[in-house]
Amino acid sequence: MNAQIPDDIAKLSYEQAREELLTVVNQLETGGVALEASLALWERGEALATHCENWLNGVSQRLEQARAKQVDSNSE
Repeated sequence: MNAQIPDDIAKLSYEQAREELLTVVNQLETGGVALEASLALWERGEALATHCENWLNGVSQRLEQARAKQVDSNSE
């Protein structure tokens, strides 16, 4: 899935990507952007959303692993 994310987005932290995504959504919602620019914004927004989702999925997996380790160590 990372192959679809441009390098400049892949380097962003979750917070940076989320903030930029909010800006993109705001620009699209307020309108006044030419069709071609709107399409570029949409594509960037999709990549930012995917990047944020990947971050959250990674955090979720880390939490599950930590919980599993804690359960294992408590059962010993």
